[in-house]
Amino acid sequence: MTDLPARYLEDRALRDAARAVLDEDMARLRASLAEQGVASRVSSSVGSTVSSRIRTGANDVLEQAKQRASDNPGVLAVLIGAILLWLMRAPILALIDEVAESASVPEPEIEDTGGEESGDDDAATMAAVAGDDA
Repeated sequence: MTDLPARYLEDRALRDAARAVLDEDMARLRASLAEQGVASRVSSSVGSTVSSRIRTGANDVLEQAKQRASDNPGVLAVLIGAILLWLMRAPILALIDEVAESASVPEPEIEDTGGEESGDDDAATMAAVAGDDA
């Protein structure tokens, strides 16, 4: 083997040195993966990427909403009013029912004496009611 040309010997030495560097890198990678697994590395990387994209998108939407709100304050006021009415619909409807019940006119109560003369009383009552309406 000593009769190999000098070029081949140099190439073999370079190959062996590169192999030693590669082996060291592989050992460091294995040690690093032993500390934190591939799945956790990928999930943390993906999680941070997704959360940063969501944050960026939310900021863009917020800026657009601010711009639209400043351009159309009337529409914004109507929208907020509609939302408040929708959220407060049950108490508002209950209040309307209470007001309607208190404002309703009760019908006059007619007492029946239970006698035969009730026919005359009915006519008198009808005349009295007709007189009140006039």
